[in-house]
Amino acid sequence: MKKFALFVFNGDPMCFIHVLLNALDMHARGVEAKIIIEGASTGLIPELVRPGNPLHGLWKKNLEAGLVAGVCRTCSSKQGTLEAAKEQGLTLLDEMSGHPAMAAYRAAGYEIITF
Repeated sequence: MKKFALFVFNGDPMCFIHVLLNALDMHARGVEAKIIIEGASTGLIPELVRPGNPLHGLWKKNLEAGLVAGVCRTCSSKQGTLEAAKEQGLTLLDEMSGHPAMAAYRAAGYEIITF
């Protein structure tokens, strides 16, 4: 089975929607996909749970499908969204000096895609 780790750095909602859509599409096709939220995209975390947010429904579907691997601890701290990530029960990823390690995903057989 193919496996993809979708590392999203871009905090633009128009970029983030494509991460959410692609993860769901891959999942529906039997492909393993994991979303790793990094960089400026961590700033979106508090907004994604708001029912009025255009990304809310897709975010909820990705969470329910178990497609969100986690959030960068350091970047969410710098963006002021660490507590929001904790409140949502998101896994904090910090194995590489406070950031998620792409090498760990590569070692587990994932192909890396960055957004």
